[in-house]
Amino acid sequence: MPNESKITRPHVSEALSHWRKLLSERELPTDLVWIFDENLCFEADPEVPAGFRLAFQVAFTPPPQNADEIAYSFFSEAEARLVFYRLGSSRGQSVCVMLCDEWLQQRGPADGYTRRDDWGMSFRPGGPETVPEITDAHQWERRLLKNRPLHDLDFCLELRAMHELIAHGRVLTTYEHYALKFLPTWARILGRK
Repeated sequence: MPNESKITRPHVSEALSHWRKLLSERELPTDLVWIFDENLCFEADPEVPAGFRLAFQVAFTPPPQNADEIAYSFFSEAEARLVFYRLGSSRGQSVCVMLCDEWLQQRGPADGYTRRDDWGMSFRPGGPETVPEITDAHQWERRLLKNRPLHDLDFCLELRAMHELIAHGRVLTTYEHYALKFLPTWARILGRK
């Protein structure tokens, strides 16, 4: 007999309503900006040894419309804990990321997370801090891509996966990514453009 899920996630509108209520109770902005892995900007912090600063951008890799609903639907299929994580405020909005991984199961109130175990979800509203938005392409190009510290944010969805969900209804496998790289070559070999 197959294992039945011990959790039932609510509809996305109910989860978002709960999230906004939690933010409102803490007097944080309830207007949400959802970002993804390619929108995060880790920068070295010269004031803290081995430290980093966190910023975001949506100018260079903007998320698609309804990206929050698509990510929620995708993550809801997993048994792993789903987290709504607020980075901070920017221009009167809460900048948020959706995370999903078993590793997040250990996070609780001591880490700033509010748990809803019946939903298999957690919510991390954070505090009143602001998160800078990067609009300078040169600053964006200098962001940390390697050797960045392990962080809860490492468990967010990539925009590439988001676009695959929109185009194919699923995230492509490694083999499919590899095969797609060769399609133009095969088209030239076979005389098709």
